[in-house]
Amino acid sequence: MRAFTGWMASLLLVPALAWPLHAWAEALTDVGEIVDRANRAAYYQGDDGRSEVRMVIRDGQGREQLRQFTILRKDVTDGGDQHFYVAFSRPADVRNTVFMVAKHVDRDDDRWLYLPGLDLVKRISAGDKRTSFVGSHFFYEDVSGRNPAEDQFELLETTETHYRLKAVPNSPQSVEFDHYLLWIDRNTMLPTRIDYVDGKGETYRRVEALEVSDVQGYPTVIRSRVSDLRGGGQTTMEFGFMKYNIGLTDDVFSERSLRTPPREWLRRPE
Repeated sequence: MRAFTGWMASLLLVPALAWPLHAWAEALTDVGEIVDRANRAAYYQGDDGRSEVRMVIRDGQGREQLRQFTILRKDVTDGGDQHFYVAFSRPADVRNTVFMVAKHVDRDDDRWLYLPGLDLVKRISAGDKRTSFVGSHFFYEDVSGRNPAEDQFELLETTETHYRLKAVPNSPQSVEFDHYLLWIDRNTMLPTRIDYVDGKGETYRRVEALEVSDVQGYPTVIRSRVSDLRGGGQTTMEFGFMKYNIGLTDDVFSERSLRTPPREWLRRPE
């Protein structure tokens, strides 16, 4: 499931002949429809999916850390509730760590983190969803995506290739940003860039889709990056061995799977 990160969204590198070109067709004008299509394109490709992820974390001094993990995703309803399961394999100090999300559209998501060294299941509160995901520049909320209902959207501009939107949070006290700007590709409807802006009008965080590819007919983000524009650090994720519609079962996302990983689904597909 490559397109999973919080409006996972530098230039978008789309193969010229991968999909029919819709950028020259009549533009959408309803901001609600634009947001809904973008949300579905970013998080709901296929009924379920699997991907292996290589994450490189680079701090402001250029020092790097590596994380590798597998993501499993299953939709409860198309455009609605979802399940996510993230199992870490490298490095050794995070091996068998598991992050699991029950994503809800009508209430706060449920998030759990299993720490094997302590044999501890930790519940991640709604107030912690915009904190660092395993030491990276991605947030916990980025993994399963921010609920569009949490923001008010305004269509600022329509170009030949993109829709540019502004999003203002309904509960500003719950987030660190004043608003964010969102670029959505008119051809794929994938978000390709998000700039987070503080109360002083300064952009301090950027999420970008660096590369998109066709996977089983679905335009899919296969390389993305989050940049800390203040501290200078960044985290890049590359996605491989991706497959949609693999038939994931509900028990993969049970509490039992936190301590006992579903290895048949975590194995690399043939």
